[in-house]
Amino acid sequence: MTDSAAVRDHVPAIATEKLTKRFGSFTALDRLDLEVRRGEVFGYLGPNGAGKSTTLRLLLGLIRPTGGSARIFGVDVGDVRRVHERIAYVPGDVALWPRLTGGQCLELFGRLHGQVDADLRDGLVERFELDTSKRARAYSKGNRQKVALVAAFATGADLILLDEPTSGLDPLIEAEFVKTVREVAAQGRTVFLSSHILAEVETLCERVGILREGRLVEVADVGKLRTMHGTDVEVDLDGPAPDLSHVPGVARVDPTPEGVRIQLSDEPGPLLQALAPAKVTALRSREASLEEVFLGYYSSDGAGDKAKAGAGARAGDGEVGHGR
Repeated sequence: MTDSAAVRDHVPAIATEKLTKRFGSFTALDRLDLEVRRGEVFGYLGPNGAGKSTTLRLLLGLIRPTGGSARIFGVDVGDVRRVHERIAYVPGDVALWPRLTGGQCLELFGRLHGQVDADLRDGLVERFELDTSKRARAYSKGNRQKVALVAAFATGADLILLDEPTSGLDPLIEAEFVKTVREVAAQGRTVFLSSHILAEVETLCERVGILREGRLVEVADVGKLRTMHGTDVEVDLDGPAPDLSHVPGVARVDPTPEGVRIQLSDEPGPLLQALAPAKVTALRSREASLEEVFLGYYSSDGAGDKAKAGAGARAGDGEVGHGR
């Protein structure tokens, strides 16, 4: 590998610096610093209005930033032609040409992008159970999503941007979507998944970024996020519970019919030592789910502090757009 090739391989798929977008007095995105590595599936979380779609529109070059910068594979997003040669995009609400059939839409997307594997496309049509003979105006929302997903995955795009991509899909097709994303990632391609479906993100993504009111409040591995936000321990007891309120790492203790439920924020050693004299009949532990972590950032108590602490966190530690 040449030195220049090695440098290119270390250039992030997405890199933003202080990326900001204001609409009048409203700040939709506030100084976003984000890096998405090549070859990863990155989850971008936030409720409606958090700034997810604004971020994607900036990355696609559909709107201009108020401040800061964004690059895709080292190319400024203002260079729309070069950027679109390497990306594919699936919005949450797909608009198609109503008089064209699904097959004709796919052919047109292929010509627009210029990098389509016809055999792969045909296989994806079968996998997603898409009837390409129907006109687009007869398609349900789910079928329009299928057209967009097939068109995006059939390209050789290095980066696939997905904005609520499974909206309208039934559970069986969602499972095929998950399978396809994993195959794309195994090829070394990058997937940026913007979604509010937390189970989907938890299944697919190595790392996630959490957006709140236009600010990035956290970026971390999914497993690390769960660890950071504690472990629930349920203890069944034959007899009274010891006083655990002052045990290091114990954040909360609640009584249960069988014993106590403990929220643990650190290593379990001190807790186990404190429980040793008690008559423990059963002990169960469970890490926080991604949904619980996510809701923690949006709870009324402490969410503002987390947003301030996480602002500037860096990830380094309409129609379907398919390019040209």
